[in-house]
Amino acid sequence: MRTNIIKRMTGLTAMLTLTLLWGCNNSEQNTSAKEVTVNKAPQQRSINFNKGWSFRLIEESDTVNYSAADIKEDNWRQVNLPHDWSIKVPFSQEFNGATAYLPGGLGWYRKTFTSRSELSGKKVQLYFDGVYANAQVFINGTKVGERINGYSPFFVDLTKHLNPEGEENIVAVKVDHTNYIDSRWYTGSGIYRDVNLVVTDKLHIPIWGNFVTTPSVSKEKALVNAQVSVNNEHNSDKSLVVRSSITDQSGQLVAQQEKTVSLKANAKTVIEQTLDVTQPKLWDIDSPNLYVLTNTLVVDGNPIDSTTTKFGIRDFLFDKDKGFFLNGRNLKIKGVNLHHDAGLVGTAVPDDVWRRRLLALKDAGVNAIRTAHNPVSINFLDLCDELGLLVQAEIFDEWDNPKDKRLNQWERHSDDISRGYAEHFQEEAERDLKDSMLRDRNHPSIFMWSIGNEIEWTYPRYKAATGYFDMNAAGNYFYNPPFISPEEIYERFHTSEEGKYVLAETAKKLSKWVKEIDTSRPITANLILPSVSHISGYTDALDVIGYSYRRVIYDYGHELFPDKPIMGNENVVQWHEWKAIEERDFISGTFLWTGIDYLGEAHNAWPRKATPSGMLDTAGFKKPSYYMFKSLWQEEPVLYITSQTEEKSLYKSVQTDNSLIVEEKEPGKWQQRVWFWQDVNSHWNYQESEMVIVEVLTNCENVDLLLNGDSLGSKRLSDNPDRIIKWALPYTQGELKAVGCGKQYLVNSASKPVSAHIRVDKNAMEPSFNDVAHIELQLIDENGHAVSHAEEQILFSPSENIELLGVDNGDTSAMDSYNSNTLTTAKGKALAIVRAKDSSEGFVNVYLAGKKIQRISFNQ
Repeated sequence: MRTNIIKRMTGLTAMLTLTLLWGCNNSEQNTSAKEVTVNKAPQQRSINFNKGWSFRLIEESDTVNYSAADIKEDNWRQVNLPHDWSIKVPFSQEFNGATAYLPGGLGWYRKTFTSRSELSGKKVQLYFDGVYANAQVFINGTKVGERINGYSPFFVDLTKHLNPEGEENIVAVKVDHTNYIDSRWYTGSGIYRDVNLVVTDKLHIPIWGNFVTTPSVSKEKALVNAQVSVNNEHNSDKSLVVRSSITDQSGQLVAQQEKTVSLKANAKTVIEQTLDVTQPKLWDIDSPNLYVLTNTLVVDGNPIDSTTTKFGIRDFLFDKDKGFFLNGRNLKIKGVNLHHDAGLVGTAVPDDVWRRRLLALKDAGVNAIRTAHNPVSINFLDLCDELGLLVQAEIFDEWDNPKDKRLNQWERHSDDISRGYAEHFQEEAERDLKDSMLRDRNHPSIFMWSIGNEIEWTYPRYKAATGYFDMNAAGNYFYNPPFISPEEIYERFHTSEEGKYVLAETAKKLSKWVKEIDTSRPITANLILPSVSHISGYTDALDVIGYSYRRVIYDYGHELFPDKPIMGNENVVQWHEWKAIEERDFISGTFLWTGIDYLGEAHNAWPRKATPSGMLDTAGFKKPSYYMFKSLWQEEPVLYITSQTEEKSLYKSVQTDNSLIVEEKEPGKWQQRVWFWQDVNSHWNYQESEMVIVEVLTNCENVDLLLNGDSLGSKRLSDNPDRIIKWALPYTQGELKAVGCGKQYLVNSASKPVSAHIRVDKNAMEPSFNDVAHIELQLIDENGHAVSHAEEQILFSPSENIELLGVDNGDTSAMDSYNSNTLTTAKGKALAIVRAKDSSEGFVNVYLAGKKIQRISFNQ
């Protein structure tokens, strides 16, 4: 077993763009920038195919083939992609909370385009970054491909099925999400990611045909290994030059190499080139420097195909005793788990929505994302590359055996609507895993591949072997070490029935497939029953061992199974989880569950549509847990005040001889708090003289609390093992202020709301799917004080050329449709997201309780 796992690399396989390409000379060598000549560029390779689709939801009993040319589209909706049809439907208790009380269904998409001269004699493919789910693709009535997995990217070949030049073609896509509870969370429905038409010469670089690694990195020089696949689909042999050029962020050429290649008719090859980059600018979390590799195929002096690949140069290492190192620097992984939905936009998420959310998390000190529990969009990974966020890319939530989509863990329902990926795993897993990796393996942000999440529940032997679920076992699974010895666990496991499928064997198979695509990153999985997984053979397939909610056995795992690094892949957003990591050099870090509240996993929880475990709510507003972890993960001073009546608080006041002190109602319980933060308020509005517990989240060693200018005493953070400084006081109206580290944070008693403070993150938008503006609203009273104890109805009224994507207040129990222009605030807050329909100027009028309070203007 390896004790250190060194992983280096990489970059991001961009989906291919129009590029100016270099001319060639016919020898293999490095050339300087002065020697480069510019020839004509090849035609555009990748054409955005998102606009101008027709869409219709179909009754399940409808058996019409909607791919046929003579289908009337009079009653079809006109949509642009990406498109999630489920998020536009009102929440209804007739659906299941696992999917946020939103439906799936059966949908068809159609698009017509003309065969132009640019397509003649070319290879034409249609690329889908993700379709949820069970997609079937047709061109001119002929089925050309399908994909069951709704998270996997895929492409289909249209070449042989296009009509002659000048004639129209019809692309049709059937999307079957009638088994709408096929995941344990909200998935969305439809063509919810980008679609591109990829047009190349028959001598070309295939989609995902580039692979960039940096096998040697130092401050003085980096070796960049560039692999490029070349396909010759002509019926004749071809001679060509393969040129690889690297430019930095300023566009300066820093390295170039070319190689002359002869390729037989209908043959394929892979060309490897090694380029030197001197004085490389490394990709890091605080300086995410990116380079661009341009691969060019040149025939008779003319470039005929080109791809561009953004990549980063960096070096990292997992050490079993010392943790994680990035570019030689010991670094704790301060990560969060994220699902792929984003509140009111569902799963068809504009880049600007993710940008706002990721920047907020990064501002709290987050440096890593785990993509729970499936491949995300290429756009999401592009943003992580750009922003300097490490990514653990997860691929599967279930393998051979199904999970219960409503109740989690092992299967307890057998209805058709909850049949999911396990039904297809045997036939589809290798293709889904490899295609996702081929698309994503060049992203510098990705530093781990996760092959599975909490898989052990679904296999026999694992649960019983733990000893936690015996009738005579006492105590909490999350916070007790194993009740039985490793020897007894081993005996229980290995003397029990295997079942049809063996988890460890499936894990080894998946690990083998990963290494066939990429050996530059470690393989991990999220282990929910690690005391058994360590002895079952499961961990033999892994390089880094991820624990799920098992910080109580970090020492147990390190001492008994010391050969491999251990980290937390899921931990709750509580201080005690980070404390366990901070105290142990050998734990590389964690991914908290979760960074942002997500839709779904709310079975029988009506009226709750989302899981409120995040640091941000569904609207992207910051929650108290956000400030706790910002105080832990950032060096800048943090002060944040929350409060609660003593009756509802987790704390109580105790009168001593000298003062009124605060204690936990259940002593030591802070060490066992789990997914949801305690019920607290961010306002200062209570009944006069009502006893209130004030909690200050901070990283300042000393904090003074003042009420209307009078000090209530300075307290030390170190005197509070739960890292919350607390005061008990009878409520008095006025100003409550926390002072520490030369900063202050205050809340004021507020009267009824009369207006609102409105913040807009941009006042200019291009008419593009990804270019959106967020309108954040906070109620205020007549004195300008924030009101978060009273609510009002808000109406957003856009002009004709502004599209309102929807509204949200962050409240997981608010069941009004996102697809509206009105909502009631929650904690005094509201959010609207808008997009420009065209290039003219537009506006949004905002009304509070029927009264216009502001006009927001947008320029294009």
